[in-house]
Amino acid sequence: MAVIFAVLLAVHGLIHLLGFAKAFGFADLPQLTQPISPLLGVWWLLAAVLFLATAAALLFWPRVWWAVGLCAVVLSTFLIAGAWTDAKAGDLTNAVVFVGVVFGFLAQGPASLRAAYERDLKLHLVYHEPSELLTEADIANLPAPVQRYLRTSGSVGQPRVRNFFVRMHGRIRNGPQAPWISLSAEQHNFIAPAARLFYLTGSMFAIPVQGYHRYVGPTATMQIKAAALVPVVDASGREMDQSETVTLFNDMCIMAPATLIDQAIVWEPVDAQTVRASFTNAGHTIHAELSFNDAGELTNFRSDDRYQADGKKIQKTRWSTPMAEYRAFGPVRLASAGEGHWHERDGEYAYIQLTIDDVRYNVVR
Repeated sequence: MAVIFAVLLAVHGLIHLLGFAKAFGFADLPQLTQPISPLLGVWWLLAAVLFLATAAALLFWPRVWWAVGLCAVVLSTFLIAGAWTDAKAGDLTNAVVFVGVVFGFLAQGPASLRAAYERDLKLHLVYHEPSELLTEADIANLPAPVQRYLRTSGSVGQPRVRNFFVRMHGRIRNGPQAPWISLSAEQHNFIAPAARLFYLTGSMFAIPVQGYHRYVGPTATMQIKAAALVPVVDASGREMDQSETVTLFNDMCIMAPATLIDQAIVWEPVDAQTVRASFTNAGHTIHAELSFNDAGELTNFRSDDRYQADGKKIQKTRWSTPMAEYRAFGPVRLASAGEGHWHERDGEYAYIQLTIDDVRYNVVR
């Protein structure tokens, strides 16, 4: 959709060059019957440049494109008013662009969920000295399956992880029979003090959707808006705090194995391919069971401490995240595909499917 709108902006901008060409006699344009002075011709050129800049900003600088677009629409509207007989059709396009600019302001402007996400990110992305390397001595007290996982993932010998960034895409639904909704997401996790900042965009019935999951200190919140304006979800509370603690530990296990030496984790060996763990953050303690295959890869994560909400009730429901398709992300090897499953009384189903596109560690500003 962004590409299509950028093309519209670019074409609309190029049409403004006709006013510039008419003013300086660069082309014979009999369809333009009203005279255009050289000064106005320069303004028509500026409008063209602004629309082209708006198209480029939409694709490459999405946080500011709406501001450039507003300048373009305002200037174009004044120019069209002065050449109404020849250019009145351009006002329809300007109206479409203005709607887009308003949405851009709501989705990317200073009051948007995106802006809230980036403000939180700036507070947490502080400079640290280079991390020490993770050694065999650091993992010696971990259960054998976890030790093998850290070696298999390539985490041993790499810097310890202070934070990590993940970009992913996939789809989500709110029930076993509900339609899937596509999504793209990015997140930053921080280890000490622990925090999880997760921002997503998607589309529901052709309406764009933005969401921000925030877990900082002991408190988690989730906000989702349709068309960047209409609140769809605005959730918080004890159940969400506990659920996000499960998710935080799940992220550590799947996306940053090097963090599994954290003192907040208490391990309990079960057998050669299974371990149990408890994880505590900011007063919340959760439990999980991890399963590994013969290759030492983590294949599933299960917890009974997460809450499921369906809009009518909220209750603890078993949650699992089977994962597969291990591949290299820089120096480490991680699962690149996974699902989130709810285990309801009537059966188990996947409510989210994700593909990881990028993982980076120890990100700085």
